[in-house]
Amino acid sequence: MRKFFKLMIYAKPYWVYAVINIICNIIVILFSIVSFAALIPILQILFKMSKPADSAPPLEFTQDSIMQNLNFYVSGLIHQYGEVRVLGYICAILVGMYFLKNLFRYAAMFFIAVLRNGVVKDLRNAIYHKALILPLSYFNEQRKGDIISRITGDVQEVEWSILQMIEIIFRQPVTLVAYLVFLFILSPQLTVFVLIVLPISGLIIGRIGRSLRRTSDKVQSKMGSLVSLIEETISGLRIIKAFNAIDFSYNNFSKTNAEYAKIATRMIRKRDLASPLSEFLGILVTAIILWYGGGLILAHDNSLDATLFIVYLGVFSQILPPAKDISQAAAYIQKGASSLDRIDYILKAEEVITEKADPIHITDLEHNIEYRNVAFKYNTEPVLTDINLIVPKGKTIALVGPSGGGKSTMVDLLPRFYDITGGQLLIDGHDVRDIAIADVRGLMGIVNQETILFNGSVYDNISFGMKNVTMEKVISAAKVANAHEFIEKLDNGYDTNIGDRGLKLSGGQRQRISIARAVLKNPPVLILDEATSALDTESERLVQDALVKLMENRTSVVIAHRLSTIQHADEIIVLNAGQIVQRGNHQELIAKEGIYKKLCEMQSFS
Repeated sequence: MRKFFKLMIYAKPYWVYAVINIICNIIVILFSIVSFAALIPILQILFKMSKPADSAPPLEFTQDSIMQNLNFYVSGLIHQYGEVRVLGYICAILVGMYFLKNLFRYAAMFFIAVLRNGVVKDLRNAIYHKALILPLSYFNEQRKGDIISRITGDVQEVEWSILQMIEIIFRQPVTLVAYLVFLFILSPQLTVFVLIVLPISGLIIGRIGRSLRRTSDKVQSKMGSLVSLIEETISGLRIIKAFNAIDFSYNNFSKTNAEYAKIATRMIRKRDLASPLSEFLGILVTAIILWYGGGLILAHDNSLDATLFIVYLGVFSQILPPAKDISQAAAYIQKGASSLDRIDYILKAEEVITEKADPIHITDLEHNIEYRNVAFKYNTEPVLTDINLIVPKGKTIALVGPSGGGKSTMVDLLPRFYDITGGQLLIDGHDVRDIAIADVRGLMGIVNQETILFNGSVYDNISFGMKNVTMEKVISAAKVANAHEFIEKLDNGYDTNIGDRGLKLSGGQRQRISIARAVLKNPPVLILDEATSALDTESERLVQDALVKLMENRTSVVIAHRLSTIQHADEIIVLNAGQIVQRGNHQELIAKEGIYKKLCEMQSFS
């Protein structure tokens, strides 16, 4: 329950709807109680169990006073109109009260729906926003499928297992208390007996709830594994087919799916046990009350007669649904609490990349970028050691070297995808950690080897992240990126949907759209991470020509796999095992023995 009430922080903006819901529920309860109270004198008079009253006693908040006053007023009506006609009036009044009761009941549900779905909406927004601001290192350590499962499946579990109980929390306790007060008025002795018997059934349901939560933890974890397998399969389908691994992949998935089904079946059986068990316990408690109350009547106890006992049983039957709902709510909350724990794992994840309270704001690169004794460790593994490099404004710096040398990590430090663990990374003399994160990333345009496009139109992808971009500007950027010609030939031109990750386009076309996106942003600093290494010769020529246009009069840091693309760089930095081992321009480095010359010779480049 502690986790449930913690979740209610998200309900705070919707407190007005909760208040309206409570008011409507109170009105519903009042109509119900009045309906039952009206039956007592009618049954007593019509079944000749009490004599009509000639005068009304003083009205007091006691059982005898209330009953005698009702008896007096109903007796007057019977004397004036007759028993049959009064019975018809009472039936019409009961129908009207029940109509109003259910009208307000619907109103209560109508308004609580805003709170319920608003909480779910805000929770999803909070998780998605958290996923956006978490560092890339977090996602390197987690399986993407498990994260997707938490954001989708676990939030849905919270919605159906916990948030539907919001209605019960705001309605059933009030209902239960009101009916218990009314039962105390009818028969205090019998109600005390009821309060002794009822908690026993609650304890039994509670034990099932605790067991249900443990099983639910296992179900959600196994679902995360299933989603991961599906995501990996769809992403790697080409390789699965190429290596004849269809049976292997299917057997792996089938095994995990069978384990999930086994645990899920166990969980469903425990959850479904709560309803029939609570119904059986309700009948058992009712039978005990019949035995005890019947004993009081047969013993001629003056505190309870047959008419009051009939009404008492009717009111008690109205207590069972809210009591049953509350016991089931505990089971559902226990089940949903495990999903909430998995969601909390993301919401409470440490934001390693943080911004100062009063950051420095910059809008342009004025002088240079400087790596000063920079070091970086991934967990405890050193990736970069003692990096010293100045990137002057307007110059092109190329990073080359064997795979795993630290090239990508070095450029990822610039937009603060990761934070350095030693030394300083400076922009115009300011430590990058002292500058507003949005300003740092606003300086930079990035074109990766793996082109990142989104399922949308060509226009949407080129103008991604920018507001109020005209079609003329998008077309101009596409022309610089050598993309305008092929875009015009698409079915709907710039409005053509390019599919998931842009898979409707070729690799060269995707890369040119990515370059057009960088052109449109017009960043002072350009980061190119092996932007042409995965392309064929013709596509590489077009992309390289677009990159040359993009790099004109711009500060550029280029990671190059094909050394032919960086021969005109102002300075080439050779990285090996996280350290700078050579530096200079192409002619200087090719004249020396070293890693750069060996790389050139391996590519038959001189």
